[in-house]
Amino acid sequence: MDQGLRGDVQVERILVYSFLQNCHNCDFREELDSLRSQVMVSPPKNFLSDEFDDGELQTDGNRSGRFSNGEPDSVIDEDIFRLIGAQLAEIGDQVAREIQPRVVNDLVQQFVNENLSKEEIMRRLSNTVEGLVRTIPLEMEQEKAMLVLAMVLARTVANKMPSLLHRVFNTTVNYVNQNLHNYVVNLG
Repeated sequence: MDQGLRGDVQVERILVYSFLQNCHNCDFREELDSLRSQVMVSPPKNFLSDEFDDGELQTDGNRSGRFSNGEPDSVIDEDIFRLIGAQLAEIGDQVAREIQPRVVNDLVQQFVNENLSKEEIMRRLSNTVEGLVRTIPLEMEQEKAMLVLAMVLARTVANKMPSLLHRVFNTTVNYVNQNLHNYVVNLG
């Protein structure tokens, strides 16, 4: 994982990972498994640690799976964002059919180009998402459409070229964090 990521991208990591994890017939399973340890925030169930848990029973009955998203007085349930990612993956399956193969192929070429900076790749992902939001009639609010499209593009690019998964994942997490962080946090 990119060491330069701010601590408050944990929500986005969980959401994007869960979305990708709920992909059916994907060719990037092995690469996704290698991301797991970088994405997992909380210890396994029944393993209590002062770093992740104060030992107090939460109102929902959970002791683990909770973390701060870097904002004061905020605690977010990791399991909720896994569930949201899975639900968005179902929507993404329908949305994916609307994306032209040419758009995906162009984006694959951007990710393959090692001469492009992380910022340039993210700008191109952002431009692609914005273009798709304008051209594909999605019956959902704009932020949700942007979130689903960004994750569908990540999944489609990674499926087309699994070796790009780490770069695609990091770029998508950063894109969502920079453009849709408040929307994502409010989903929980």
